[in-house]
Amino acid sequence: MADYKAKGELMRSTAYSFCKAFTTGSPPSETLDNYFTSNPKILEHGPKWANLRLPFLAIKFQGRRSQGSSTATSRRTCDDYYDRLTSTLAFHPDEKTMPPKEEFMVDAERGTVTVKLHGKFASVKTGKDWEEDFVYVLSEFDEEGKIGSQELWADPLSAWVAVGED
Repeated sequence: MADYKAKGELMRSTAYSFCKAFTTGSPPSETLDNYFTSNPKILEHGPKWANLRLPFLAIKFQGRRSQGSSTATSRRTCDDYYDRLTSTLAFHPDEKTMPPKEEFMVDAERGTVTVKLHGKFASVKTGKDWEEDFVYVLSEFDEEGKIGSQELWADPLSAWVAVGED
């Protein structure tokens, strides 16, 4: 039982630090380097049809872009997820974005951390903005506490409307 307690605290600490880095604007490549395993996975859930305007949605991104490779040669890495996300949406966190560390829900036995966040987003293309709650489920933590998988649930319809016509 003590092993689960230590594992859970390590997972919570990593998850909190990752969310803090994300909400304070750390570069995505640095965030991936510091908080994720060498072969991470990211999936933002949503309808596949919305991928036309939201090219980061409903695609399983895996791994990291190799040193010296370009986006053109590696289109489905976790680096590409963040490239697509940040070229489509701007994130404007505030004091309500992250809950306190103790509110990060940890299931050490299953190896997951779930957290609800809040933020203001805007379309890079149109400038239209909206506020929403979104959820991260972080899992597949390694022995060092690094994250192996990130799943996200957000409000793709608001993003779809804000991005506008193609």
